[in-house]
Amino acid sequence: MKFVLKVFSYLILIVPYYSYGQNGTEIFSKGARSYGMANAHVTLTDAWSIFNNPGAMGRISATTAVVGYDHRLGLDELTTLGAGAVISTKKGNFGIGLSHYGGELFNQQAAGVGYANQMGIASFGIKATYLQTNIAGYGRNGAPVLEFGGTAALGPQLIFGAHVYNFTRSQLSRDSQDYLPTIVKTGLSFQPSGKLLISMEAEKDILLPAIAKVGLEYNFINRFWARCGIRTNPSNLHFGIGFNPKHFRFDYAVAQNNQLGFTHHFSMNYTFVSP
Repeated sequence: MKFVLKVFSYLILIVPYYSYGQNGTEIFSKGARSYGMANAHVTLTDAWSIFNNPGAMGRISATTAVVGYDHRLGLDELTTLGAGAVISTKKGNFGIGLSHYGGELFNQQAAGVGYANQMGIASFGIKATYLQTNIAGYGRNGAPVLEFGGTAALGPQLIFGAHVYNFTRSQLSRDSQDYLPTIVKTGLSFQPSGKLLISMEAEKDILLPAIAKVGLEYNFINRFWARCGIRTNPSNLHFGIGFNPKHFRFDYAVAQNNQLGFTHHFSMNYTFVSP
């Protein structure tokens, strides 16, 4: 009986994706730093940019590897595992990202590679991903997805960012009329001091209402950060903390949906420093 209830709850959460052609769970934001700021991440510069905005990778100055775990609404079937790396070179930065979402009935795997370079005040990047979807009883299908983005320093304290996911309008499969989501994000971040970062972002799926997001990050004690944020459609509150000892960074975030429950996100970064 418990298994039946879990499957029923899972299907309720998955059905909306198919109702609107929203089959790409690769669009889920990655990294607990981003999640703690309500995913207002289009301007953030860290290795999770390989998932969130490949255009921001060009601003990264050191090779960094990341791993993350996302547990949604208390259901193992809604868990996402992600890992990636950004490799910094003199000719630009290269990134790789891998992720797995779902359980036995429905799951998706994504493998992507990206490239970004900084030119003056701006950083531009592109990423290609192969997204595979498995549905019990229906088989397995894969589709390529392309995305691009960028950031620009409008001043010493102001950063602008933009990102377009699936600008080629890829379909879920050759035999399906369902399209993967095409999403446009744009935002600004303002850093009034070395300890405080304010990030604002608008996100629009071409088939769904727009989403507004606002996030804050505050360095309250040396290597410790506190984060919070709010988003609309649906309205969610986000909170997070971070700890940065030497080459590592550990982050945790939680979000509350008033109707469905809590989502927990853990992530870790490791930055390689040249000898």
